[in-house]
Amino acid sequence: MKKRKFGLALSVVLAAGTLLGACGSKDDTTKGDKEDNFSLAMVTDLGGVDDKSFNQSAWEGIQKFGKDNGMKKGDGGYDYLQSASSSEYNTNLTNMNRRNFDLIFGVGYLMADAVKEVADQKPDTNFSIIDATVDAPNVASILFKEQEGAFLAGVAAASVTKSNKIGFVGGIDIPVINRFHAGFVEGVKAVNPDIKVDVQYTGAFDKAELGKTTANRMFTTGVDVIFHAAGATGNGVFTEAKERKAKDPNANVWVIGVDADQYKEGQVNDKTNVTLTSVMKRVDVAVQDVAKQAKEGKFPGGETLVYGLSDNGMALADSHGAISDETMKKIDDFAKQIADGTIKVPEKVEKKK
Repeated sequence: MKKRKFGLALSVVLAAGTLLGACGSKDDTTKGDKEDNFSLAMVTDLGGVDDKSFNQSAWEGIQKFGKDNGMKKGDGGYDYLQSASSSEYNTNLTNMNRRNFDLIFGVGYLMADAVKEVADQKPDTNFSIIDATVDAPNVASILFKEQEGAFLAGVAAASVTKSNKIGFVGGIDIPVINRFHAGFVEGVKAVNPDIKVDVQYTGAFDKAELGKTTANRMFTTGVDVIFHAAGATGNGVFTEAKERKAKDPNANVWVIGVDADQYKEGQVNDKTNVTLTSVMKRVDVAVQDVAKQAKEGKFPGGETLVYGLSDNGMALADSHGAISDETMKKIDDFAKQIADGTIKVPEKVEKKK
């Protein structure tokens, strides 16, 4: 499978509301070449379309693309189906194909097998898988360098902690979450290798109660900053932090969000917010760009598109003053070194010998 780095100029994208396509994408003669009749859809992973994270970002991208192109929600335009369990992946993808959508996104690593199976059965439909690779001529695979954004989050956490105890709450133990985990630990170590990072995987992306109990244990043991990469499970991390802050305004508890800007999730009251920052993974932008290429008859089937810090595919959200100017300068310096290749952030945590 051909792999290439995919460049984005987010400042242009966000300012103009348009997407920049890559050069050299191969022409595709399947469904996506009739622009006036183009339609697209997505099938969510288990977190749901309103998970305030990964699935929601993808859906926001599809909605924006649809509205920008005068499309309506529903058949012939844009739509989504929500998966309540993994057993629904194949069914939902097949249902979207039966409704004649030209491009169908499978959102999440866990959907790779289902996308592969349905794409093989439906060679005239274009599919795209996010966070995994599927080797098929009618599938575009989308990956991100999560470790790069997470590194910057680690720098932020290590710079504000007072206890020198930081937490990482992951969802399911899979490569994409491992990349968040690895980058975060490396970022912390770059500031202070003596800081302890408590790492816990909950085994779920849709269990807010697990996120809450895990955060409770961490905060109780002295952790004062938690970065979650757990989808809707991470909503429970915010809940625990907000409850503690509401009970004790002087409590030093912070949460770092994931995938989208989760500042609103940390709002305790008009004056207090527990969100330190968020590692923004621009799933919405990736979805819009692949859709643009497909609509123009240039669907990158059989290719893997990789979005990283140098492409503005990863970024930290506005801290709203929670991070000092001095720390922001430090983060910017690290970001430049990562973007130019001076610092290479590992995708996996090094095992202790």
